[in-house]
Amino acid sequence: MSERAWGFKSPLAHVKKAPGSSGAFVVSGRDSGNAQVYLVPMTLQRSRTRRALVGVVLTLGLTASLAASTSSPGAAAGSGGGVVGPNLPLNDLEAMLALTGAQLANQLPVTTIPAPALHAVPRAHCGPGSRPLAGMQGRVTKADMHLKVARRGWTCNLHEVARLSTPGGFRVWRYADAAGHTCAYYDTSFTGPANVVSLLAGPTLGVKVVDMSNPAKPHVTATLTTPGMLAPHESLNLNTRRGLLGAEVGNGLTLPGTMDLYDVSHDCRHPALRSITPIATGHESGFSPDGNTFWVAGGAGYIYAFDVTNPRKPKELWRGGYYSHGLNLSADGKTLYQTDPINGNLGILDVSQIQERKPHPKVTDISRSSWGTVSIPQNSIPFTRGGHHYLLEFEEFAFRFNPLTVTDHPGAARIIDIDNPSKPRIVSNIRLAVNMPANHKQASNDPAPLPAAKILDNAFHYCAVPTQVNPTIVACSAINSGLRIFDIRNPLKPREIGYYISPPNLERPFGLLPGDVAMSQPAFDPKRRELWYTDAGSGFYVLKLNSRSWPRK
Repeated sequence: MSERAWGFKSPLAHVKKAPGSSGAFVVSGRDSGNAQVYLVPMTLQRSRTRRALVGVVLTLGLTASLAASTSSPGAAAGSGGGVVGPNLPLNDLEAMLALTGAQLANQLPVTTIPAPALHAVPRAHCGPGSRPLAGMQGRVTKADMHLKVARRGWTCNLHEVARLSTPGGFRVWRYADAAGHTCAYYDTSFTGPANVVSLLAGPTLGVKVVDMSNPAKPHVTATLTTPGMLAPHESLNLNTRRGLLGAEVGNGLTLPGTMDLYDVSHDCRHPALRSITPIATGHESGFSPDGNTFWVAGGAGYIYAFDVTNPRKPKELWRGGYYSHGLNLSADGKTLYQTDPINGNLGILDVSQIQERKPHPKVTDISRSSWGTVSIPQNSIPFTRGGHHYLLEFEEFAFRFNPLTVTDHPGAARIIDIDNPSKPRIVSNIRLAVNMPANHKQASNDPAPLPAAKILDNAFHYCAVPTQVNPTIVACSAINSGLRIFDIRNPLKPREIGYYISPPNLERPFGLLPGDVAMSQPAFDPKRRELWYTDAGSGFYVLKLNSRSWPRK
């Protein structure tokens, strides 16, 4: 495709059939002045058609469900109201996955685990210097957007330190290298047209590398434009132990492409490309804590495990047929937490044979759980608190794939006790008043920058903690509700302690309507009490939480 068609200079300079090979073609290109040549199997070309078929099936289902919710507000509703389609049998789901060339792995039956009664967390008490938003917790109405204070946005115990105007996407990371430089990395995935709500995805502005030596004056030092960094969807990932930055080509379902690895350990301001590896499916990702394994979550395709002990020569260790939106790993790298976006469940898997590099490794389920208000599980984060093991699980949207469902139960977050990983149990929910079914229905016609506001806006998208050992706070991006901060010192009783809703009428790219599009995983600088996150409409933000609001113990 021409550079003019993409709207930027493509790193893929030339494509041709590999000499003497009927099964691959060569792609050559440049990134940061380094010439790269790699082979892409011809099977990936054929698999594009297969994955397109899967995308058509899911897209048609989503379209039909949304149409039904619009035209038939009184149709059969679940516990939270909305429209519920027929449950798709497992054998039909397996047939869909077979279109991608895979088969579902053997999995345990899903157990519906008990959960506390659903309620909103206590509202934050906003201290001096705040510009709080009145009304329902988390809701931004049309009248609110016309208030004078909307020009500056709404804050509660947070204030803005700096902003870069280049819009962000889904992940923000912080890293300090051995030379004392501090950097931020964020993808611009949302800037690919309709990347969030389309299976087509598209080129973006790449991954931004930001020098954060002075957080009040952040400046971009590089833009990463290899294939995986141009279209990473939600896969941008960082391992701080080894200083490795990775991503794979992905979109809203799954996409063939490459997995790209960079070394940021020597000078985080100027990442050094180490490898580009062809893969068949991509969506999200995760590193093992030791940084020696890069896991690819393929969405509706495979989960891959790559040995990246030598990042110049990644080696595939294992692949399995799992629907995996996101994934994360235990501190020892032997347990994998997998969020299934199609069937709406959480898998806890034994991956010890992969971590221990056993030949022909096997992966088995420890447990597989769901709950009554599940939407689309996004990802999870294991953490310990007071000697107990927990999992922070978070979800997106007010929608389910199987059965096709639009409800007034938007995705939020929950804390799950995993002291016994074979019998996890939900100990608390983290959600705002606007996330409660009756309130969500009331807010469904509020102005919003994204289409289909009923299923997208005000839901959570990504959450993060400053540390996985005794964290005191969690921060969650909540789309039109902005960035929300919660105190989790008592995991059974989380409460809100602050929020930031950016000015809804700032200049927006790509015709976005006014409002926030906070969808990124935030990053933290605990010593400075700073949080970094991106809004897909207005850019990269550096925020500071006041000293009285950030609990230390």
